[in-house]
Amino acid sequence: MFYVFPLAVTASHTSSAKLTVDMPMSMGIIHQVDVLFKDDADHNIRVQIHDANFQVWPSNRNGTIRGDAMVISFRDFYELTIQNNILRATAWWEDTSTESTIFVQMGVLPRSILQPFSLAELLRAVQLS
Repeated sequence: MFYVFPLAVTASHTSSAKLTVDMPMSMGIIHQVDVLFKDDADHNIRVQIHDANFQVWPSNRNGTIRGDAMVISFRDFYELTIQNNILRATAWWEDTSTESTIFVQMGVLPRSILQPFSLAELLRAVQLS
């Protein structure tokens, strides 16, 4: 499954009044994250992705993802459970008053597809062969 979440950042979204978008997804493992910045972002739009109060991406606390006419794309292995399957994106402008839409895309697959065998199952299969 692939999810797409638009973040419509306006001039009113500043560091003290950040845009917040909930991103509900199915239970599974986030294996791919893409953040698409349009040509007018000029490295001035800041994006963070949180799980409750924990900043997931970027990994460094208070760091931000930013870019201009580019896709920031990376692979990860972040598990979403049935009780905890909503991440939150925050975005805001620095030093500008233009409007732009950033897209956050996430690929989610069931654990059984990404990790088909447990270590115990793998060792058992090796012993039987």
